[in-house]
Amino acid sequence: MIRDTLILAACASVIGSAALATEKMRISLQLPLTSHLGENLQLFEKEVEERTGGAIDVEIYDSATLYRDKEVPAAVGSGAIEAGVASLTQYVGDAPVVDVFYMPFLFNTEEKVRAAVAEGSPVREILETEIAKTGGEVLYWQAYGGAILLSQDEPIRTPEDMQGKKARVFGKTLGDFVTAAGGAPTLISGSEQYLAYQRGTVDVGMTGVSGVKSRKLWEVMDTITKTNHANIEFVVVVNSDWWNGLDAETQGHINAAAQVAQDDVRDRMAAIEAEAYAAAGENGMTIVELTDEELAKWQAVSQPVYDSYLAATGEAGRQILDALGVNSGS
Repeated sequence: MIRDTLILAACASVIGSAALATEKMRISLQLPLTSHLGENLQLFEKEVEERTGGAIDVEIYDSATLYRDKEVPAAVGSGAIEAGVASLTQYVGDAPVVDVFYMPFLFNTEEKVRAAVAEGSPVREILETEIAKTGGEVLYWQAYGGAILLSQDEPIRTPEDMQGKKARVFGKTLGDFVTAAGGAPTLISGSEQYLAYQRGTVDVGMTGVSGVKSRKLWEVMDTITKTNHANIEFVVVVNSDWWNGLDAETQGHINAAAQVAQDDVRDRMAAIEAEAYAAAGENGMTIVELTDEELAKWQAVSQPVYDSYLAATGEAGRQILDALGVNSGS
């Protein structure tokens, strides 16, 4: 009798433990796990599973094995997957205001970036409210650093060097920037850019320097121009229905894990970029710093991009630029 009772108790314990790990949280990531975003998601996974005692089982699908970057917003919003990582600009079709981070030379200091992405900032609140309309809640932000230009054999130092060249972009506003500089923008997914450079589909590349390292882009491009013309931000987004179906305690644990992961990647971003530049140099890439005069030429051609942003975003865009201290006109 006692033996049977002990067996039943042991079985109940095993069943109870198994039940704790039945809630899956699948996350789609376009980059490899070896990228800094991949490493950051693994930190998030560890924090979530420890804090929830295994009640939430996080599964990371990296390297666009489930969805390409442009497919993530719809996949998360529809509930096809519980969560995904997407560049902010992937939401531009539904929420044009998100492209504020890709406005040329607007976020040219770390202080400006941190103020804009801080919890409760007008910029962040407006953007997250718009993204929520797609069926996805922003769980946390992942820093990716400044945008750079890639080329082969010669640098892209001024807009004159962009004239007539096809350039890889990953968002509408970045495309407007290339157009304003005299180039021809070509929208190419992050996971597909290596082949695009290798095959000569485009003449100029655009990405963050950490992407050069994680994707080994030095195998297909040999020059980096440090324009830092935009600030690249990714967001980890969860399906609203899935999130609302969790109890408050579990949500609290996940939010706490998200805060740890968000702070970690933001605080390490400068070091991550420095390591990536070092790796690029060690692998034979030429790294070009712009002079003040060259930088001024890029800034001079950028005004049409601001005009297009305001035309697409209306009052919401004006509020964001006003919050950032940009004169958005009448």
